[in-house]
Amino acid sequence: MYHNSKESRAFILLVTIFAGSLTIASILAVKIIAVAGFFVPAGVLAYSVTFICTDVISEMWGKIRAQHVVLGGFVMLSVILGLVQISLIWPEAPFWKEEDAFQTILGSTSRIIVASFIAYIVSQFHDVWAFHFWKKITHGRHLWLRNNLSTAVSQFIDSSLFVTIAFYGEMPVWPLIVGQWVIKFGIAVLDTPIIYFVIWMLRKNS
Repeated sequence: MYHNSKESRAFILLVTIFAGSLTIASILAVKIIAVAGFFVPAGVLAYSVTFICTDVISEMWGKIRAQHVVLGGFVMLSVILGLVQISLIWPEAPFWKEEDAFQTILGSTSRIIVASFIAYIVSQFHDVWAFHFWKKITHGRHLWLRNNLSTAVSQFIDSSLFVTIAFYGEMPVWPLIVGQWVIKFGIAVLDTPIIYFVIWMLRKNS
């Protein structure tokens, strides 16, 4: 149960940001972009936001609530995959002239979503577990440490699984894995003040 309406709204907002970021990351990942000399899927920033959300939820509402959010995201990806497949097989209107581009982009998205399924469920559950493991080790102190330690390993697991499944045989896999992990970890380090600020605001208004 939520303690008050403010806490309820905050939790719903975080889950909404989590779901939206997870959804758009799967679509944007079709494009490969260059960031500081590394080549990464364009969904890297959006996906990194999901780790911010689960770390804040873990800190404020605990491990079980965070795991429920992760499972909810998995169900959401399943629904999205189904909707994408329906859109691909649905006959186009006679005047629609962009079917080839549509099939190319969303056809690739289907493989990416499948890759996301596997990488997501493994890395997100590891992130929640690792966050609370380090929280126990540090006796609830040093949020910055457990946030970055849990995210660093989780992001590497995610990058390895996602890139291998999504792009093996089509693109050089290892440079993409390294590039995506470096960028994701860099974002994780930079977002630490954001996590502190969000948690401070939640505790202040609880």
